[in-house]
Amino acid sequence: ARPNFVIQPQNTEVLVGESVTLECSAAGQPQPRISWTRGDRTPLPSDPRITITSSGGLYIQNVDQEDGGQYTCFASNNLDTIHATAYIIVQAPPQFRVIPQDNAVVEGHTVDFHCEAQGYPQPVIAWTKGGSSLPIDRRHTVLSTGTLRISRVAPHDQGQYECQAVNIVGSRTVSAQLTVQHRVTPVFTNSPRDMTVDVGTDVQIQCSAQGEPEPVITWNKDGVQVTESGKFHISPEGFLSIRDIGLADQGRYECIARNTIGYSSASMVLTVLVPEVSRNGDQFVVTSIAEAIANVDQAISSTRRQLFDRRPRTPTDLLALFRYPRDPYTVEQARAGEIFERTLQLIQEHVNQGLMVDLNGTSYRYNDLVSPRYLNLIANLSGCTAHRRIPNCSDICFHQKYRTHDGTCNNLQHAMWGASLTAFERLLKAVYENGFNLPRGISPIRRYNGYPLPLPRLVSTFLIGTETTTPDNQFTHMLMQWGQFLDHDLDSTVVALSQSRFSDDQHCSSVCTNDPPCFPIMFPPNDPRARNGGHCMFFVRSSPVCGSGMTSLLMNSVYPREQINQLTSYIDASNVYGSSDHEAQEVRDLASQRGLLRQGIVQRSGKPLLPFATGPPTECMRDENESPIPCFLAGDHRANEQLALTSMHTLWFREHNRIATELLRLNPHWDGDTIYHEARKIIGAQMQHITYSHWLPKILGEVGVKMMGEYKSYDPNVPAGILNAFATAAFRFGHTLINPILYRLDENFQPIPQGHLPLHKAFFSPFRIVNEGGIDPLLRGLFAVAGKMRVTTQLLNTELTERLFSMAHTVALDLAAMNIQRGRDHGIPSYNDYRVYCNLSSAHTFDDLKNEIKNPQVREKLERLYGTPVNIDLFPALVVEDLVPGCQLGPTLMCLLTTQFKRLRDGDRCNRFWYENPGVFTPSQLTQIKQTSLARILCDNGDNITRVQPDVFRVAEFPHGYINCEDIPKMDLKIWQDCCEDLDCRTRGQFNALSYHFRGKRSLDYSFQEEMPLQNPKKSKMSSIAGGDAPISNSTISSRSVNPKRETVINDFQEFVLEMQKTISSLRKQIKKLESRLSKTDCTDENGKERSNNENWKKDPCTTCGCKEGQVTCFVETCQPANCLKPVKTEGVCCPICIKQPVKKNRKH
Repeated sequence: ARPNFVIQPQNTEVLVGESVTLECSAAGQPQPRISWTRGDRTPLPSDPRITITSSGGLYIQNVDQEDGGQYTCFASNNLDTIHATAYIIVQAPPQFRVIPQDNAVVEGHTVDFHCEAQGYPQPVIAWTKGGSSLPIDRRHTVLSTGTLRISRVAPHDQGQYECQAVNIVGSRTVSAQLTVQHRVTPVFTNSPRDMTVDVGTDVQIQCSAQGEPEPVITWNKDGVQVTESGKFHISPEGFLSIRDIGLADQGRYECIARNTIGYSSASMVLTVLVPEVSRNGDQFVVTSIAEAIANVDQAISSTRRQLFDRRPRTPTDLLALFRYPRDPYTVEQARAGEIFERTLQLIQEHVNQGLMVDLNGTSYRYNDLVSPRYLNLIANLSGCTAHRRIPNCSDICFHQKYRTHDGTCNNLQHAMWGASLTAFERLLKAVYENGFNLPRGISPIRRYNGYPLPLPRLVSTFLIGTETTTPDNQFTHMLMQWGQFLDHDLDSTVVALSQSRFSDDQHCSSVCTNDPPCFPIMFPPNDPRARNGGHCMFFVRSSPVCGSGMTSLLMNSVYPREQINQLTSYIDASNVYGSSDHEAQEVRDLASQRGLLRQGIVQRSGKPLLPFATGPPTECMRDENESPIPCFLAGDHRANEQLALTSMHTLWFREHNRIATELLRLNPHWDGDTIYHEARKIIGAQMQHITYSHWLPKILGEVGVKMMGEYKSYDPNVPAGILNAFATAAFRFGHTLINPILYRLDENFQPIPQGHLPLHKAFFSPFRIVNEGGIDPLLRGLFAVAGKMRVTTQLLNTELTERLFSMAHTVALDLAAMNIQRGRDHGIPSYNDYRVYCNLSSAHTFDDLKNEIKNPQVREKLERLYGTPVNIDLFPALVVEDLVPGCQLGPTLMCLLTTQFKRLRDGDRCNRFWYENPGVFTPSQLTQIKQTSLARILCDNGDNITRVQPDVFRVAEFPHGYINCEDIPKMDLKIWQDCCEDLDCRTRGQFNALSYHFRGKRSLDYSFQEEMPLQNPKKSKMSSIAGGDAPISNSTISSRSVNPKRETVINDFQEFVLEMQKTISSLRKQIKKLESRLSKTDCTDENGKERSNNENWKKDPCTTCGCKEGQVTCFVETCQPANCLKPVKTEGVCCPICIKQPVKKNRKH
């Protein structure tokens, strides 16, 4: 018979340590055999505790928790096998796996007590304090893991906490003690003291502090934070060590101890003595400076020949032309700085000394190199002192009303603050490998904090470059474009004038060595660029400021290298007008005397384009097969970099001329200079309003706007210069907002026939504006297309990292790698240093970054690249930080941008916020300026833009989110109309009469009844003369007069007659001048040459201009594509032609 169970096993509960039996018996013929398995098929373990009874039951002695589970009984004979299952449920009292530890925490912080237990059933964790229930509030939380978390610990939370683990079998309790430490502001245990040391020595300044939490020590010198470098070292205790003391190190040092409670500071003054002794390098000064001048001049001349004698052939040429300064003063100042530094390098080579260590490990010191009097001689002979400006701010009447072009005299107490061609400002001291001028990473074998610095190109390819982009659902591409346009109003670094080594005149891209000014970007192994045989990407260092930024007339010490900002720092529309008088003269239309900017060819819309730049072949004439159209000329030399930027320049040049034309209509008595400066002042105010009111809140969000704070008043003690870290790293975050395509849309917001443009085809291509529909398609592509969303894993699109300025058969540049290399070139401290400056914690491990960089893959990439967070370059770290909710920035980037824009706002005497100055704007004029929007600028100055969204920075659905231009608020310029009396209009609006205007009666300044004083003295006089009853004012009565009243009336009448005669004479002269101008039918060409009426001339081979009744009109010839492989460009002929090549005959031998 088949087996059948007589007794089947049953589920059984048992306590740990007891014994248990699962009964099982069966009947059948033959008698079934009984066997057991664990689960379905697992054999029983070989354990003496486990046996099978004679009746077939399973017996387990001294049960433990591992014995719990499913067991199966099998009954088998030769006819069949049957089975039955049962569970042994082992119950166990709680046992602690994690025991809470005693904790000491500073009040206000969060503390966790970890407690975990096991048992069966699973124990429940409960917490008590001193045997009583926990307080019922949100600060005490028991997590699902059993952890007790107490947030914002208060003093009364101190005490014993008990963790209880409970199940049906039993319970266990364990306790831990919480000690609450009172918060203590840092107190100095060792304060710094004044010191006097000799030049060339090493010094240690002691400073230490205690507090709860443990304070962090930082140092400032003259308001700038000191960072770890070849010059400075801060010990864990807080002691500051300075190597190779020089006069540049003299000054006030401040030790700051900071914790979460507050901070304390103590300062000392370091005085440096310079003994009058000769130095080893003195004997080499004369020969070295002569050699330096020859080296630098030869390299610059070679570069100029290479760039200007032919069309650009490589991206390197494009980059050099793009950055080459057009202002002769800038060229001379950069040249002088290069000669100064090259001289010191040559002297160092002669005496085989320097500041820190050379590659052989020899100790070097720069302050022992040359004595102070010889340093001053080097400064004189190199040209440094000759090009140091001393601004004249004595014409208060002008400076009360208008800005200078170069930014001087904005701050009347510090006339050079914010001026062009001055050094960038610093928040943290520069970090150079030798403490003076060598960038980090210049030595490929050197380790920094135990790790080598990664190659910038490797950081770009491994971390930054992306082929994937995500459209932004909030903001348009115009958000990016305004940021770039604004940046070109704030900063432009002067780079080295030479592309060749000073030592032997070899081109930097061919030698790939770190010889000044070359600082090439090396290719890592397996880089796609290296597969074609290349070893490096072209890069040259920025030019140094003469004497590295020191301002004393006596240059008697070596200073760390600083870089030159070519532009004014203020938001003053310098990208429209230039940052020097020379640049301003280039873009002004001086011939018309109407205050206009020069204009170029007029399009079918009737609106002009920018004028063309003159001079040698430029970066825009790079391909003979595309077009011979030269670059456009604007206030900033980068206007042609890409077409969307060129379109913005065109908008604002037209806006100036529109405003100037209207001001002249309202005030025909104004001369050209007055119209120009008034229009320029309005344009600058419009740009500030758009930036601070419309653009910046979208970048900073509510959090950043609150950080920047409300504007209170102009502060002359706030330096408004551009921070080096802002120009070199922080504001370059905008590169992450760039779309890889420039969209071009027609009036119906559909693609134009020529299609959209990949970004690499938009670089230096003004011919596309001339020949492919003007600026409107590009502008619509900015405000009608979503921008690129900021995603920390989608940073710079590959159009910027792999195809920047690309040309046929050449290696393109990499913008991300260049940003990193430029930061090292400028001595920008690491990301970790800026975290500390911005009150974030100093990162010791990459996990310390998890609050700001949450993505573990990004942190892992940073660790693989840098090895330690202390080494991370500033730019890549800023762009991978997680965004603060509601803005476009991470926390460190937010800190840097709010700092910069607050300085620009509070430190600008001439900004639109400064209501108190009656010479800037009246309240009524300010009200009109606030009507400005970028949407209105587009409507007024586009070729035919008729519909926009009210806020062109925000994505809007077409057509529902768009409105007609007639419905966009506009600025009413009638508020700028002079409401002067007839007697005064002869001098009102004459630029050279500003002093007269400001010394004149205040009544002339008022345009509205409510703004006028109660009585006008001149009207009182006239009333008296006319026999009115009003008393005579401002008159002098003679004591000898028989009839004082009559004599006074006669004197006033004589004065009135004289005034009338002068007025009539002035009016006759102005009428003659106007008649002469109206009858004039000749013209003035772009070179200032007079052209007669109906005369035609060639501006260049492709441009024909003609004079017609005083108006110059130019036509540009468009070239058809050549039908041959190698068209030939003939001198004097616009378009390349095809020449049939003679067939070469084989020579018989």
